[in-house]
Amino acid sequence: MKTTLHKAGTRGHADHGWLNSYHTFSFANYYDPERVQFGALRVLNDDTVAPGKGFGLHPHDNMEIISIPLEGDLEHQDNMGNKKIIRQGDVQVMSAGTGIFHSEYNHNKDRKVKFLQIWIFPREKNVAPRYAQVTITALEKNNEFTRVVSPDPESQGAWIHQDAWMHIGSFSKSSATAYKIKKAGNGIYIFVLEGKISAGEQELDQRDGYGIWDTAGIELIARTDARVLLMEIPMQYQ
Repeated sequence: MKTTLHKAGTRGHADHGWLNSYHTFSFANYYDPERVQFGALRVLNDDTVAPGKGFGLHPHDNMEIISIPLEGDLEHQDNMGNKKIIRQGDVQVMSAGTGIFHSEYNHNKDRKVKFLQIWIFPREKNVAPRYAQVTITALEKNNEFTRVVSPDPESQGAWIHQDAWMHIGSFSKSSATAYKIKKAGNGIYIFVLEGKISAGEQELDQRDGYGIWDTAGIELIARTDARVLLMEIPMQYQ
């Protein structure tokens, strides 16, 4: 088994006043040649946006973009005619494909919005742009991972153009769970949203990231009450 550890305090950081952003991987003015991506996982940004502020209209192409609000409400608008509010408990997916323009704003004027922005390279380029949004709150069960993103349009959660799976789970202290790789050659990237866990022999704190590959799976133990994002990612892609 091979591993890579990204402690929360080692992430790139940019504070623009209206936006406070932590970058697990190289992004914008933060560049570390050892931390460009994890397989097909290119971006994992931990963003806080001030009340009423946000990202103006801007383009993307040939990327699967997933947004997960952790607190507050995010307002999305794009050139496909979508105008949506993404709330805590929702997951948003955009397949940028041949090209898309969109904006993201804090929907509220009186409180911050915190969300994860995740980019994954697709397995096929120049697909038709697509928008999807799902609510996962009712699907979640304590001490289990809930699948929120997969390659299968007929499966639970949202789907993307890549052989990747994303899971979110809340775990009580001392609870244990095991995750087995779904596709040979994929790796696992774990991001601790809240609390402390053990992933195999590795202790992880809040906002730590831990990548493993050349393995069939991993066992997780909650050292405190914890909430975890687990992503199964192709290590090789076109």
